[in-house]
Amino acid sequence: MKSSNIGGQAVMEGIMMRHKDKYSIAVRRPDNGIELKTEDYKCIFGKAAFWRKPIIRGVVSFVDSLVMGTKCLMYSAEIVGDEEDEDYAAKTAHLSEEEKAAKKAKEDRQFQWLLYVTVAISIVVSIGAFMLLPYVLASLCRKVGASEIVITIVEAFVKLALFMGYMLLISRMKDIQRTFMYHGAEHKCINCVEHGLPLTVENVMNSSRQHKRCGTSFLFLVMLVSIALHFVFVLVPVYWVRLFGRLLMVPVVSGISFEIIQWAGRTDSKFADIMSRPGLAMQKLTTKEPTPDMVEVAIKAVEAVFDWKAYLKEEFGVEVEDAESDMDVHQTTTETVSSGISETVVTGEAAHGNI
Repeated sequence: MKSSNIGGQAVMEGIMMRHKDKYSIAVRRPDNGIELKTEDYKCIFGKAAFWRKPIIRGVVSFVDSLVMGTKCLMYSAEIVGDEEDEDYAAKTAHLSEEEKAAKKAKEDRQFQWLLYVTVAISIVVSIGAFMLLPYVLASLCRKVGASEIVITIVEAFVKLALFMGYMLLISRMKDIQRTFMYHGAEHKCINCVEHGLPLTVENVMNSSRQHKRCGTSFLFLVMLVSIALHFVFVLVPVYWVRLFGRLLMVPVVSGISFEIIQWAGRTDSKFADIMSRPGLAMQKLTTKEPTPDMVEVAIKAVEAVFDWKAYLKEEFGVEVEDAESDMDVHQTTTETVSSGISETVVTGEAAHGNI
């Protein structure tokens, strides 16, 4: 089976899907229609060949995914809170066109700053909670005479416990559960076409909600890779060097994890299947069975950026006749500068949902 190279993320009441240099956001509006937005993908790091080198591209993809994922989440929140837009329009009705344009430009700048600050805080908190805190807590064992090897082993268990506890906790939150249902719809759509089935609601509902390229699998792999690499610091005699060495190791851990999960997504080998099982098991927490109306939203997001009919014909020899849709869809398209980086990692698992 050839990978479709499509990836995405669940957002509030919707799905973001990306394929090559295009991405779309489909959101269920309060009036039950579907808001569909399509844009050219633009990497925040630019399109220099340097950013596409092994390991480095993993770091680039991770950070870029967080930025895009947060941006898409904010956009979906605006659509879901559509009633507030009517109040905003009433409050600005007295302004001239020039004043409205100036006000919008100011708000766009504020949004951009808020976006980057949110991503920066997310990265700092994630690194602190899952990379540094476990070692600090494990180091308490030194008071009872534990060696550095024992401390590193204890750190591994603390790290996994914090990560799995966090996943278990958020999976029980009501609002997050709906997002995880959309996450399931996203996976089901991709599994549907990658197994040679036409992208219909019925076929998608019958497809698996687990996928090897999921962001949950990526984050779990980051935990495992960091555990292995942190044994490098066992022979370092200075505590602060060991602590901040873990901080400096984060980009390396992210890059290696990216290469592994990309490889696992491209191959059907038994070894890759075994390597993927822990991440797939974790997806039982971060994906839930979607409803048919959620699947409709996911299908619209896929179709906006990916010609699944051409894919089925080329990979499986399956021809699908065109059919008109009667769904109420409001579509907008924005053209931007596209990036040369086409590798997709589950974008923004910090937002709890990326394949």
